[in-house]
Amino acid sequence: MKPISTDKAPAAIGPYSQAIVFGNIVITSGQLPIDPATGQFPEGGIKEQTRQSLTNVKNILAEAGLDMSHVVKTTVFLADMGDFADMNAVYSEFFTQPYPARSAVAVKTLPKNALVEIEVIAER
Repeated sequence: MKPISTDKAPAAIGPYSQAIVFGNIVITSGQLPIDPATGQFPEGGIKEQTRQSLTNVKNILAEAGLDMSHVVKTTVFLADMGDFADMNAVYSEFFTQPYPARSAVAVKTLPKNALVEIEVIAER
């Protein structure tokens, strides 16, 4: 296993890595919508937070030498399933066919009261 770390995504604030390379697989930790330059959520709502979470994922994958076309599976955690359509609109800007498999679930609360958190599995 090899950890992946970049300053273009929020630093891990606990005992975890931004991502791990395991053989030909890269697995990211869940990415909150934190702007690594400010340490804050972007202004706005679910669309802006989804864009930031996916930008963080994209930057982590770039550090591993990959791009979003290498993603085979995503998991999207939403604080409110009522935000699904707006999240999905932004999500579609980051992926092209063939789309990765995806799970989207509503959870009671996300860290720092985020509206979204996204993790991915990519293949090298």
